[in-house]
Amino acid sequence: MIAIIDTGTGNLSTIERVTGGKITSNQYDIERAEKIIFPGVGSFQYVVETIDPLRDTLIDRIISGIPYLGICLGLEILFDSSEEGPGKGFGIIPGRVRKFSGIKTTHMGWNQVRNIIHLPIMQGIPDNSFFYFMHSYYVPDIEYRAMETDYMGYFTSGIAYENIIGVQFHPEKSGDTGIRLLKNFRVIS
Repeated sequence: MIAIIDTGTGNLSTIERVTGGKITSNQYDIERAEKIIFPGVGSFQYVVETIDPLRDTLIDRIISGIPYLGICLGLEILFDSSEEGPGKGFGIIPGRVRKFSGIKTTHMGWNQVRNIIHLPIMQGIPDNSFFYFMHSYYVPDIEYRAMETDYMGYFTSGIAYENIIGVQFHPEKSGDTGIRLLKNFRVIS
């Protein structure tokens, strides 16, 4: 079973339909899940507070090695903290999520994603394909950088670290390309 973490925000029905996963905020479901998808829309502080009762379970499951896909805030929450506001991220990946500065702060709309390394989740998706973005914050450039996007300079738009994949864009809002990514996650182990 794929647990799709319900924080009360985001377009979860598309993810559920495409992956066959279960939208849940139930600890038991997360403990028995074979994979986790953590989609996130909204503020870092809100999401951190909302999932606080599940925090330890989520961290334990991610560290245990099950496949994890973090979407937007689901990527950002893997880090220690965020400039967006108070709250402690999972700290699985060191670093602080930063706010775009000196540019229009909300990166919203279609933009290209360039693969730095080829990931199974991108199988059948051409390099420089367009995905839908909606964010004002971005993760630091780290050694786990797997994808990048140009928004007044390149930023990390995807990471890969052991069993973890995180994307800054929203595959559930990215048409056929995003559907393909979600279907790929469904079948990878």
